[in-house]
Order: sequence, then structure tokens, then C-alpha cells
Amino acid sequence: MSWNDYYRRRDAMDAVVAHAARTPESVLPYAEVPGVDEVFGSHEELLLALHYRWTLKLTGRVGLAQAEAERDASIDLVDTVSQAWRTAATEHPALRRLVDQAALTYPGLLRPALDSEQRMLALAAGLAEPHEDKAEITRVGAAFVALVRSSPDRVAGKRRNPVELLLRKLVASA
Repeated sequence: MSWNDYYRRRDAMDAVVAHAARTPESVLPYAEVPGVDEVFGSHEELLLALHYRWTLKLTGRVGLAQAEAERDASIDLVDTVSQAWRTAATEHPALRRLVDQAALTYPGLLRPALDSEQRMLALAAGLAEPHEDKAEITRVGAAFVALVRSSPDRVAGKRRNPVELLLRKLVASA
């Protein structure tokens, strides 16, 4: 891929995300955004590129959270990784929505990428160990993501919900 190709792909993805931000009801603005079909040969290719972009945003946030937790032992790794996911999703809502919609529209296409994302989050949060079964790590990661999505953003130092504490124990012991 040449630099020209890279910039054309980047600009096309920027235009798709911007269009999705302006029109939240659109599922995947492939044909609606001029030039996207020239850069990406199919919906699937565009979706994989968008998920890769999301992964870059998310792993950057998670890496920062892990570095912060390494510097300060009082930081709860689960909380900081949860906050990293929420921050990435808040900073890039249209991108996250496109990925979520794509997971429903094209479940087979994004399944391997989503499983990998869930494993990364489970490992980063310390809820699983690398030597554990891949399917089990994925399951723990899926539960973790579901918990992060369903729980409101917490203020630091605020007492936790007892149900959340129980779920955290169940996920960690699974």
C-alpha cells in the first residue's frame, strides 16, 4: 500500500464516521459517502478497517491505563481498564456505533476480531491469564464488556453497588 492509498483509505473512513455521526440512523454509509466504494472494495473490507481503527483507539487507552496502574499500586486494574473502554467509546461514539451495528449485521465477519478484543480486555484487566483456555478468556472478556456497558461511569472513591461487586467476583473466578 502506498502513502496515497493509506491517505485515501484514512480520508474515506473519516468521511464514513463523520457521516455516521451526522445521521445516527444509518447502518453503514458505504454508498452514501462518495468515493468509499473506490477505496474499499466491499462493505466487509470497510467494516474490518473500521474495527481496526476502533482497536487502535481502544488499545491505546488500555495501554495508558495499564501504565498508570503499574505506576500506582492503589489503582484497581479492572476499574482503570473499564474506564479506558468507556473513554474510548465516549471519544469515538460514531465509530463505536458502526462497530456495534456491524457486529449485528455481519456477525460472522467481525466475530474473530470481537473475540480478540474481548480476550485483550480480560487479560488487560487481570481477569484472566494468558495460559488459560482461549474460549474461556473470550467468555470472561465478553462478560467484562457486558458489565462495562451496563454499569454507569463511577466517580472515583464512590462506594460500589453490591451487585456489581458480586458480578466482579463471579467474572474473576470463572
